[in-house]
Amino acid sequence: MAIKSMTGFARRDGSNEPYAWHWEIRTLNARGLDIRLRLPSGFEAIEARVREMCKKQFARGNCTLNLTVKRTQDAGQLRLNEQALREATAIVERAQELTGADKPALDTLLGIKGVIEFADAEAAEDSQGRHDAVLADFTLALADLETSRMGEGAHLQGVLAGHIDEIDSLVKEIDAAPAYKPEAILERLTAQILRLMQTNQEFDEQRLHQEAALLATKADIAEELDRLRAHTASARELLDQDEPVGRRFEFLAQEFNREANTICSKSNDGSVTKSGLALKAVIDRLREQVQNVE
Repeated sequence: MAIKSMTGFARRDGSNEPYAWHWEIRTLNARGLDIRLRLPSGFEAIEARVREMCKKQFARGNCTLNLTVKRTQDAGQLRLNEQALREATAIVERAQELTGADKPALDTLLGIKGVIEFADAEAAEDSQGRHDAVLADFTLALADLETSRMGEGAHLQGVLAGHIDEIDSLVKEIDAAPAYKPEAILERLTAQILRLMQTNQEFDEQRLHQEAALLATKADIAEELDRLRAHTASARELLDQDEPVGRRFEFLAQEFNREANTICSKSNDGSVTKSGLALKAVIDRLREQVQNVE
């Protein structure tokens, strides 16, 4: 099962005389689910249904949905909404009293939404039928978007799998480094102790051995390497999950980074430090990519 990307795009056109419409859906990555819907006047009744469909379709993401509608036939006669004009005029007059501003021109009043209307005596059943047709096209647009997000997810899955393989390879490289072996650590510490004892005969030999053991323990990165192996196994399991895994992947990437930082801080050898820095770079690329996983 391929993971899904939060990035996708889809569009659908439809018509139901005397109207034609165009759906456009765009999704981007986000921490939660954010639905931004723009509907033209007269289509407010479908808003709740559209949002409900989106919530069923998406677990996370910034979803921008835009419906554009235009008439393909004569819009009918214009009529003056006298009640709306009276209300607008009253508001303007009161505003004049408070501000002393000039009285607006008539065309400004007529330009207020709702003052001029189309005398379109459309039956309620016609309006409902058009809304149903618009929602049917929205369902098709969602299906197209799902295909788009799955395609992006398949590519993203390959990229993530490659990063995980690279992390595994670097862990093996660090584990095989000669300087990381206990024998090499003991040899370096012994040489350091001998140099110290040659320069100052008052050193407590027993205390030196205790400090050497403590340093050897601090330099040991076996636990960090074991946890990194466990994290790569968990990451591969997430790639096969049949559900949104983006949040868990983000937390896992943080754990990857924590272990890599510890390895670099413990390292006292150039080859291990070099591999540790390469590990941090791969993990950083992994963290960037998982931001797009739903």
